[in-house]
Amino acid sequence: MATDSPRPATAPAAPDDAPAIRIRGLVNRFGQQVVHDGLDLDVRRGEILGVVGGSGTGKSVLMRTILGLRRPQAGSIQVLGTDALSDRPEDRLRIERSTGVLFQDGALFSSLTVGENVEVPLKEHHPELPATWRRELALLKVKLAGLPGDAVDKLPSQLSGGMRKRAGLARALALDPPLLFLDEPTAGLDPIGAAAFDRLLRTLQQALGLTVFLITHDLDTLYAICDRVAVLADRRVVVAAPLPDVERFDHPWVQEYFHGPRARAARRARATATEAD
Repeated sequence: MATDSPRPATAPAAPDDAPAIRIRGLVNRFGQQVVHDGLDLDVRRGEILGVVGGSGTGKSVLMRTILGLRRPQAGSIQVLGTDALSDRPEDRLRIERSTGVLFQDGALFSSLTVGENVEVPLKEHHPELPATWRRELALLKVKLAGLPGDAVDKLPSQLSGGMRKRAGLARALALDPPLLFLDEPTAGLDPIGAAAFDRLLRTLQQALGLTVFLITHDLDTLYAICDRVAVLADRRVVVAAPLPDVERFDHPWVQEYFHGPRARAARRARATATEAD
């Protein structure tokens, strides 16, 4: 059997320094409620970008809009050089093959085994693959996500919360996408499990050269693995920068969030880990 996983469709040529995701003037409304108004954001290639904001600031709405699951009222989005708002089937297919998504709690199909869940995108985008190849690729991704090999035959209901998230991550990596989207991946995990997931994500990002769009409220995750942090407030991104710059940014929500007792504890934990390394 060939050992290489199928590669995503080739995106249009773009400069090496072009952002993986480029958003300009984004507007999202639900009736009279304006969630985003003129939002701009660049996600750099090869970085882990943490996206934070208070309740109702539209973090998940932003992710869904980038993925083409929601049509905005205005603005432009480029994903790996492709117009994410295009109606052309080839453009939609290119983006789908280039992105992996981990929703909260894994969002696995409950009636399918872990292995069958991982095989879903392979069946959809590479139906020509023999069943034995799909099975072996699913096993590879399951192990890559830090699960034991026998997890492929288990149902989601037989897994712990942390294992379900890893199974969801395995499915997100099925097509070897260069872009990975995660929505609150450590929510509901105990501190030890959350830290282990953070380490796994950083290891995979470095080994596979992934660009990661990470929605989280977990301060430990932000300080442990994020290269930059984008803060949503006032219906836009008010700052997108490395954490030291974000901490100094003069905005009430930013100051409250990044200078409270939990943030101080996360900074101390990060400093201790850095000294240990």
